Amino acid sequence: MKPLFRMLVLIVMSSSLAACANSYDGSSRSLIAKSRPNAVFIDDFSNQDNGWETWGDANGSYVVYQNGGLRILVMEKQFDYWSRPGKRFGDARVEVDAIKLAGPNDNDFGLMCRYQDKNNFYAFLISSDGYAGILKVEDGKYKVVSGSQLTATTQVRTGEALNHIQADCIGQTLTFLVNEQVVAQAQDGGFTTGEVGVIAGTNANPGVDIFFDNFVVSKP
Repeated sequence: MKPLFRMLVLIVMSSSLAACANSYDGSSRSLIAKSRPNAVFIDDFSNQDNGWETWGDANGSYVVYQNGGLRILVMEKQFDYWSRPGKRFGDARVEVDAIKLAGPNDNDFGLMCRYQDKNNFYAFLISSDGYAGILKVEDGKYKVVSGSQLTATTQVRTGEALNHIQADCIGQTLTFLVNEQVVAQAQDGGFTTGEVGVIAGTNANPGVDIFFDNFVVSKP
């Protein structure tokens, strides 16, 4: 079992960021993403005008478009950073490809759904050391709703590996799939609609560097 402690993010906007991401070829997944018959929003991050928040702050953290994807670097301990394209949905299936570029394996990253504001949303998180779980953030407090804590699973590819992450937010049922297999499920009716997005964060050590690609929202 893995405990999770978080502080809420303070976002500072920046107009100029530069970094060099590791090379990554998402073409095969991109083909799968474009084949989703019920897709209502598809973004391979090739168009930087699709509304995703990009920014940077003084400690070196940032969210930036890079090499055909969206990269989140978190340089502060016990912090989560996220980005959203400004799209709201009720029932939705949300998918993304994610790979750790650098930093500690004791991290978290994944998807958000039914985002109300920075204090209220659902997060579907994996870690590079093989844990997964569904969280509810309500009034700024984090709570794992798929169990008592994030739980170890062999479905998560550990280290600097590609994972396909899927969050099904359908009615009060929240289902979390990693690499096409269910890893967690929860029942919660607190939030019924809201924005979608991606999220990445740190635990005891800073430097978590996550690359996202092939973001898809489909009707369930």
